[in-house]
Amino acid sequence: MNVPSLLSAAALALAFAAAPLAAQTPSKPTVQVSQPWTRATATGQAVGGGYLTLRNPGPVADRLLGARSPAAERVELHSMAMEGDVMKMRPVDAVDVPAGGSVELKPGGLHLMLLGLKKPLQPGQSVPLTLRFEKAGEVPVQLQVQGAGAPAQEAGHDHGAGHEHGASHTH
Repeated sequence: MNVPSLLSAAALALAFAAAPLAAQTPSKPTVQVSQPWTRATATGQAVGGGYLTLRNPGPVADRLLGARSPAAERVELHSMAMEGDVMKMRPVDAVDVPAGGSVELKPGGLHLMLLGLKKPLQPGQSVPLTLRFEKAGEVPVQLQVQGAGAPAQEAGHDHGAGHEHGASHTH
């Protein structure tokens, strides 16, 4: 066998060896964020809520593990639910985002809590937020600040000045 034939055979063998690796390496999972918003807050109000819709167009489920914002000391994931005639709010460890599906974070349900706001949120501003997903990694978004009386899609929870934070919260 001559040198050019040997080189061609080696190149062909390398191409076949690399092909399965390329086929097994999935593209980076993505989660799409739409309609990110929050309500304006009053002077001295240290708590706000964050709302948005997460869409996962991929074939693999993902999980929202947390978030952070320079506008707040910390951001937590929370759920709200009626227990009898009392609305209770609790922190959650993660929010599942199903493969090919979506989840809505909204007043009165799953939502983000912006705790220790550094200054009031004013209508027309936007609040930078970084969402952290198990598979998709970090996704930056901007929460659009709406008026303090901005309506929720459902009877919701207004994270007002009288809000107390705790493991369970009743309204």
